[in-house]
Amino acid sequence: MDRVTAPSVYPALVKQALQAYKASVVQSALQPLPYELALIFDDEHQQYIVRSIGWQKNKRILTTILHVAIRDGKIWIEEDWTEEGIATYFLAHGVPNDQIVLGFQAPTMRPYTEFAVA
Repeated sequence: MDRVTAPSVYPALVKQALQAYKASVVQSALQPLPYELALIFDDEHQQYIVRSIGWQKNKRILTTILHVAIRDGKIWIEEDWTEEGIATYFLAHGVPNDQIVLGFQAPTMRPYTEFAVA
């Protein structure tokens, strides 16, 4: 895959990644999901979120599954509860690993990952 070097394409790529995640969950479900997967895109603040929202019996379902932000020209993964990890999507689509920050990792642990520290 070609290397993506222009951070200006990151918002579109992040939205594409989150939409692909939602589509894969819905498609792989054996029965209708007991919750809605809400895509929340805030282009002004460059914050992008997937949340599960709904009810299962008398229990409220309200969980952030993915939260990705764009800061200082890098993709920051703030929350990721996906099986494969959303970083793999970005890497497969040409984003260099030094342009991806695992924001959910403590700053002291980031130097030990294959990704950017900030």
